[in-house]
Amino acid sequence: MSVPRKLLIDGEDIVVSMRTHAKALIAPAVVVIVLAGIGSYLTAVLTSGNGNGDVSRFVVLGIWVAAALAIIMWSVLPFLRWLTTEYTVTTKRVLLTSGLLTRTGRTIPLSRINDVTFEKGLLDRLLGCGTLVVSDASEQSGMRLRDVPQVESVHRQLTDLIFGGADGRDDDGTTTPRGR
Repeated sequence: MSVPRKLLIDGEDIVVSMRTHAKALIAPAVVVIVLAGIGSYLTAVLTSGNGNGDVSRFVVLGIWVAAALAIIMWSVLPFLRWLTTEYTVTTKRVLLTSGLLTRTGRTIPLSRINDVTFEKGLLDRLLGCGTLVVSDASEQSGMRLRDVPQVESVHRQLTDLIFGGADGRDDDGTTTPRGR
């Protein structure tokens, strides 16, 4: 579940690698349960004591085909999106990769990051996740990493990497404000 070693730069190590929080799978799971319940109920109603079996069979088949298509669209695809989306923080950059058939990615070098914030709504606070917003010095808007598990911990680790690590010094040896 992490960036392959062949894609890392010399001297680069993975600090954190994660998928989005499982919160993203709650709605797809509810969709499967609800559609299976509706399909089962309609099948039971249409097939109980009905003398016209051929019409009922085609209607029931249509119900289950529609349910299967809805499950694929609203449950299977979001699950695959969750499964193939990954956030990685290394000692040199932040990476967002996603995609099943076509893989896409965005990278922000740590040296270009000028702000890191996190946002947590009520549900996020209950589930222990949040959104990490990484702003950089480029023309593109910053990177929004949604549903990051333990967002405050990731925020601390990323901030520590940006501001020079545990010794409080930047790469050029100058003291950062925290190190004073």
